[in-house]
Amino acid sequence: MARIALVPFFAAALLAEGGESVGWRLTATGIFLLAAVTDRLDGYLARRDNLVTDLGKLLDPIADKLLIGTGLVGLSILGELPWWVTVVILVRELGITAMRFLVLRYAVMPASRGGKLKTVLQVVAIALLLLPLDHLPAVVGVIAMVTMGAAVVVTLVTGADYVRQAVGLRHAARTA
Repeated sequence: MARIALVPFFAAALLAEGGESVGWRLTATGIFLLAAVTDRLDGYLARRDNLVTDLGKLLDPIADKLLIGTGLVGLSILGELPWWVTVVILVRELGITAMRFLVLRYAVMPASRGGKLKTVLQVVAIALLLLPLDHLPAVVGVIAMVTMGAAVVVTLVTGADYVRQAVGLRHAARTA
């Protein structure tokens, strides 16, 4: 819930002063990273205290998508990330979320290891792109875009894997 609550503050900080203020960009980066850390903390506490629930397995990726989606859209609005990257990632994310809801009658599909890697790559890439890159060495921007490229590839590969899993679940349920 903390991640969801932080999203509007993150968006406001990112878009403040047209994204040109170093202070607001650093604030946006800080809020984004705080929200990302709450994701790790939430997962750790849930596993440690045996509080993993089906509802949590569904809400966690939704909170991730809100945070990641806001970062992608904000960066694209500011002209710092090509819209095609945002569209490809969001279509995959929303499609997989919808698919998860459709297969709920068969099973809950928790995040896979590849899905977790995808999230880490997206978070790192977005966090780097949120920084005031005009005030940093050019290599930071290059690293950010290479990381985003890797995130796009892993996003597509894991999306295809989730579809494969869903088809298998549906097939197994029909033959059972």
